[in-house]
Amino acid sequence: MDADGKTLGRLCSGIATLLTGKHKPIYVPHLLTGDFVVVINAEKIRVTGNKLEQKIYYRHSGYHGGLKERTLKQMIERTPERVIKQAVKGMLPRNSLGRKMLLRLKVYAGPDHPHQAQIGSADESKKEES
Repeated sequence: MDADGKTLGRLCSGIATLLTGKHKPIYVPHLLTGDFVVVINAEKIRVTGNKLEQKIYYRHSGYHGGLKERTLKQMIERTPERVIKQAVKGMLPRNSLGRKMLLRLKVYAGPDHPHQAQIGSADESKKEES
C-alpha cells in the first residue's frame, strides 16, 4: 500500500482488515488468515485538524521520571514507521494472534522496500493460473 497523501486512520483501518483476513471468505477469528502488508511512503501520511501538534505519544523507560513524550510531528520526522505500526496495533486483537498479525506488517518511510521479489512472484503465479 502506498501511504502518500492518505489519512492515517483510514489507511490503518484498511491495513488492519487485510492483516486480520476479514476481506476473505475463509475468515475465521481464531486462525491467522490475513495477508502480509507492505506500506511505503510512511513519511507522507496526512492527518486532519491540529493533530500534528496536539496528538502526543508516550513511552516509559521503566525508571522513575522516565516518561518520554513526543508529538505526532516529531514522530513523523524521526520514525514515521512507528506511527503507522502503533495505529494498526491499536486496531488488532489484543492476544497472541494479534501479535502474529502485527509481525506480517512491513512499513517503510520511503518508496523503496526489499520485498519486490515476493510481489513479482505473486503476480506471475496469478497470470499462470488464468
